[in-house]
Amino acid sequence: MKTRTTLMSAAAVTAALALTLSACGSGSSGSTGAEGGKGGAVIVGTTDPITALDPANSYDVGSQTVIQNIFQTLLTMPAGQQKPVPEAAKSCAWKGTTTYTCTMQSGLKFSNGDPLTAQDVKFSFDRLLGIKSPTGPSSLFTSVKSVAAPNASTVTFTLGQADALFPDRLAHSGASIVDRKVFPKDKPLGNDKVIGSGPYAIEKYTAGQQVALKANPNYKGTVKLQNKQAVVEYFSQASAMKQAIEKGSINVAYRTFSPTDVKSLRGEAAKGVKVVEGTGSEKRYLVFNTKAAPGQQKAVRQAVASSIDRSAIAKNVYDDTVTPLYSMVGNGDPGQVEAYRTLYGAAPDKAKAAKFLKDAGVKTPVSITLNYTPTHYGPASADEYTEIQRQLQATGLFKVKLASTEWQQYLNSALKDHSFPAFQIGWVRDFPDPDNDLTTFFGKNAVVYTGYTSKPAEQAISAEEAQTDQSKRIPDLQKIQQIAAQDTPVIPLWQGKLIAVTRTGVSGTDQALDPMYFRLYELSAK
Repeated sequence: MKTRTTLMSAAAVTAALALTLSACGSGSSGSTGAEGGKGGAVIVGTTDPITALDPANSYDVGSQTVIQNIFQTLLTMPAGQQKPVPEAAKSCAWKGTTTYTCTMQSGLKFSNGDPLTAQDVKFSFDRLLGIKSPTGPSSLFTSVKSVAAPNASTVTFTLGQADALFPDRLAHSGASIVDRKVFPKDKPLGNDKVIGSGPYAIEKYTAGQQVALKANPNYKGTVKLQNKQAVVEYFSQASAMKQAIEKGSINVAYRTFSPTDVKSLRGEAAKGVKVVEGTGSEKRYLVFNTKAAPGQQKAVRQAVASSIDRSAIAKNVYDDTVTPLYSMVGNGDPGQVEAYRTLYGAAPDKAKAAKFLKDAGVKTPVSITLNYTPTHYGPASADEYTEIQRQLQATGLFKVKLASTEWQQYLNSALKDHSFPAFQIGWVRDFPDPDNDLTTFFGKNAVVYTGYTSKPAEQAISAEEAQTDQSKRIPDLQKIQQIAAQDTPVIPLWQGKLIAVTRTGVSGTDQALDPMYFRLYELSAK
């Protein structure tokens, strides 16, 4: 079975939007009780740490991998599908363009036995938007003006402006429904105290080491567990995770091996090891703080963009397991334009870079510090930024210093304190639409801070998000991409694949390996 791809055709996106705008499903009674499949416990290794298990305070892949498996949302995005379907909701539908109403399934319960009602949904969204954590996903839901729960089975969202993508947003982990009797209204809950209503419940949590999940007997939804228990083991180094999968102490390893590790593991089939690939939406960027030197000068950003050799990064650092990216929108996506290739070239252009700086009166060499995190995005990050340093300094126009910080502090410095002048960021889509690639960095509700604003870009974002006709969205999507390339607060570098490594006897990896999140419940081990 092929893994899900997010590279949608224009026709597919049009159909998906048309369907979500009319209604989300004809109603679903769901399965009752996640009793667990025939497979035994599955142990999954990862280097992606948990930062927060409270949905209001988490926007990273490591945390969301667990959140998506222990909480429910009103709608869910099935593996291999491009439109959301009911999960905790029985049905959802639009009334006009700014009112969206969902009818809840009956008999829903959290794993502790508390009933889950429309009042919990209202509480969850009011709480998310009230806490507004700088490391959380509240920016996805800024179109929400108010949430009403007139009774236990009905929840109505009133939007401040038309948002055709709102059903897609409701399938994101940020829309997870929390127990109003357990979660505080105005602050995040500790990782060891979270409970949800999803297919799993947390059995044991040891910070930085392990989270053990068991089947939630109260679960009522679309998921059918293929295992009785899922355990996620956390590794500080990819090399240790590689040894664990080779020895068989873990069944699956997912995120993130070095390219050298992947190449080595491909040759170990005789040892019971298999490398599984899927099309991914993960992208990597170099981001500038346009309020800090030297990135506050557009000419500096443009000169850097003219000096980057993406093909060399892909080949020398990632052994061609990634693809160069010349747009803020993913390769092959509807409306994608390679605006960075058009403006700055496919190969480094020292003369063009020098002209940008000379015309702006910028003295050279320009001193710049590039920040990256050495573990979270995989062990190749150090090599990647050493390669970028080499490329920039080879022009004679830059003097580059590298600085590395581990993930938790890095996250705060990049997204909360805004203390980095230029930094590495990776992004995995929240939902399968090019809008998500753009609004992560641009617009008044951007997730990643750049200090950059553009009224034309914001107007184009508002226009395309309100539009239900895909063909009419594309000009605005392309306009945003062109503005991004011209002003260059962000430089896209590459787009990667999804890679997992499994032991013999593990099934369901193709289904679990999904661009939206890793579906632990699809895995089964003999």
